[in-house]
Amino acid sequence: MKRYLPFIIVAAIGLITFGTGFALYRSKKLPAPTASKEVVASGLHVRGAKTASVTIEEFGDFQCPPCAGMAGLLKKKEEEPANKLRVVFRHFPLAMHAHARAAAIAAEAAETQGRFWEMHDLLYKEQAAWSKSDDVPALFNSYAGTIGLDVERFKKDQVDPAVIARVDADHQLGTSRGVTSTPTLFVNNVLLPPTQINPPGVEKAIEAALKGENPVSQPTVTPTTTPAPTSASTP
Repeated sequence: MKRYLPFIIVAAIGLITFGTGFALYRSKKLPAPTASKEVVASGLHVRGAKTASVTIEEFGDFQCPPCAGMAGLLKKKEEEPANKLRVVFRHFPLAMHAHARAAAIAAEAAETQGRFWEMHDLLYKEQAAWSKSDDVPALFNSYAGTIGLDVERFKKDQVDPAVIARVDADHQLGTSRGVTSTPTLFVNNVLLPPTQINPPGVEKAIEAALKGENPVSQPTVTPTTTPAPTSASTP
């Protein structure tokens, strides 16, 4: 038995090495996991029917004019009778907008009293007023009163680290997913290109997603024709 012991040890080491190498190979070959629609729709701010077949995830900035236009379009689509659309909103305040982060925090402070979407809609509706105001906090407080919040609690919640952290967490998530501008939209987890983020483009994406098709519009390729050669005239 002792004579065969070295061979048994060598064989055992060989099997372990092979098994480890095979496991590493498989780990490299396995595709990276992707987020499902259920994970996307688990965001804190979701509006629309749970049974909706199309989910739009938006990274938005309350001081961004195109985001205000997009908010109006998406709300209109959400309210259509068929209940086909669900919207997930995530904060992505841009540094170029002086009051965008404060507005995002105000919306999160409203969330603590169950009024996020009311504040979301009002901030976009009144964007032209507060974005140019010399006293933004006063306007936000007045908006809180307009939508029925406890204003004193609202003021305290705006400086609550847990409330502020929710804004920062959304921003970090957006950065990790390559978001650099607003609005950025994912339709059923597919990123729309900037050239398609306009009312016709978004409506087309929704209709495609409803049919189970790729929401990203494919560019139309126009075939080019080579002109027939012409003979030069002889002087």
